[in-house]
Amino acid sequence: MEACIIDIPKIPDERGNLSFIEQGQCLDFDIQRVYWIYDVPGGEKRGGHAFCRQKEIIVALSGSIDVVLNDGTGERHFHLNRSFNGLFVPEMYWRSMENFSTNAVCMVIASTVYDETDYIYDFETFLKIKRQ
Repeated sequence: MEACIIDIPKIPDERGNLSFIEQGQCLDFDIQRVYWIYDVPGGEKRGGHAFCRQKEIIVALSGSIDVVLNDGTGERHFHLNRSFNGLFVPEMYWRSMENFSTNAVCMVIASTVYDETDYIYDFETFLKIKRQ
């Protein structure tokens, strides 16, 4: 599956709009980890990286962010704001985040538990792996 914006169904639930996650709707993977990204100073980028096996869905919970993805052939830019959609990021996509608005918070839903051997820190290493 390619990187794409996915619709998050609006569910009339007292606990908010994220109950679809608990039920596994809209996901093509089992959730193994959920974490937050927040408090990124204005004008700063959240470090780029890629995962060999991990898939992600990024949801802006407040404020807005830009996510830049690169599959080794070029960049695609996605703007996320507090709305009813999220960004699906397949494995082996280089990802960085930028242009965080004030008090922006996003949730990342991941298909794997954290594994340092799955994490690619360097863009040149990422490109070498993609070419293999």
